[in-house]
Formats: sequence, C-alpha cells, structure tokens
Amino acid sequence: MKIELLQFSGCPHVNATRQLLVDCLNEIGLGAIHIDEREGEFPSPSIIIDGRDVMGEATVIAACCRLDLPTRERVLAALRREETMARVRK
Repeated sequence: MKIELLQFSGCPHVNATRQLLVDCLNEIGLGAIHIDEREGEFPSPSIIIDGRDVMGEATVIAACCRLDLPTRERVLAALRREETMARVRK
C-alpha cells in the first residue's frame, strides 16, 4: 500500500492531518507503513492511498487550503478498502 501526504509549504492543517493518518494506521494495525510526504503545488493537505484521494478528487489542482479536510471516517474507509484489495490480489 502506498500512502502519500501532499501539502504546500506552510499549510496550517498538515500537522493535524498527519496525526490523524498515523492514528488511523495504528488503529487498524498498519502503523509500520511508510508515509511519503510531498510538498508542492497541491490542495493541502491531501491523503492519497494507492493513487486515490481519500476525500475524492480535488476540484482545484494548485497550492491551496482544502475546505474538505480528510476525516477519520474517510481515512479509515480508504485504508480498509485498500487492505482488503491487497488481500484479494494475493
């Protein structure tokens, strides 16, 4: 599973979102998975799991604050979905 945390420099929400992601990973027993953090021209913060944004595709592709910040429910659902898909592929 590939997990990315996308952000622009100085994003005021990235620390809380990072902690949310770590907490969700720990909750489902995946705390050892590496989180690839990238800084650039992204709607921020965005959590991408295996190429899919947990909140759905952003309507703007630029350095900006997201109004639809990642939620615990959406992060957990995306992690569980990808974990299940990984088991099916085996």
